[in-house]
Amino acid sequence: MRYFRKSILWLSVILLLILGLVYSMQEKLIFLPTKLETNYTYQFEHPFEELFVTTDDGATLNALHFKVEAPKGAILYFHGNAGDLSRWGSIVSYFLQYDYEVLVMDYRNYGKSTGSISEQALYQDAIQFYDLLNEQYTEDEIIVYGRSLGTTFATYVASQNNPQQLILETPFYNLTHVAKQRFPILPIKFLLRYSFPTNRFMTNVSCPVTIIHGTDDSVVAYNSGKKLAEEIPETQRNFITVPGADHNNLIDFEAYHKAISKLLK
Repeated sequence: MRYFRKSILWLSVILLLILGLVYSMQEKLIFLPTKLETNYTYQFEHPFEELFVTTDDGATLNALHFKVEAPKGAILYFHGNAGDLSRWGSIVSYFLQYDYEVLVMDYRNYGKSTGSISEQALYQDAIQFYDLLNEQYTEDEIIVYGRSLGTTFATYVASQNNPQQLILETPFYNLTHVAKQRFPILPIKFLLRYSFPTNRFMTNVSCPVTIIHGTDDSVVAYNSGKKLAEEIPETQRNFITVPGADHNNLIDFEAYHKAISKLLK
């Protein structure tokens, strides 16, 4: 009995240490930024303008606005949780072939961007860039696109405005849903300081919504995207399944190209 009690005590201590580590390290698990020097020079094949936007709380947000001749409109793109604009600029250049300009920002502490990260601040930053684009384009000319972590910000923006359409690549239902699948034995609901409730924002989106998700996604499970789709009215919803695709390689599949071509042409 004494040995049993000692074992329970040690297991409790180990569990508490694990819980404390997960709680204190969650930002490092959620956000995976890389930094750039302020004098870093971007180099891309397509014409672009580099922007620096100051927020109400004094943060400076770096962004790239890719240009095309005679644009049909513009895509406001919210990228995933890793990297910076030196990488994402090349990724979003893909959409220029469809004669849409693209505006993509780096989140706080990503690339050249500064500022303290909080969930509310990230939402307000996203709105600020939508408003900036809306000064040049009418809402029916703006497409909001989110990838992975960026799907929450894209959905929030669409819930507060009325863009032409919302496109979500590998979205998640909410952060709690993803974390529970990743750490099923932990009391995730009580540990997370971030909620990213994409599902709740989706109920206020009135524009057409397309979700593109791979069946073999090892980061955000396919069923998380399917669950999110259930929050969208059938007449407003377009769900594209990419068989065999993982989280970061949808562009390697013809089904993805066909879907984007249909949406943007």
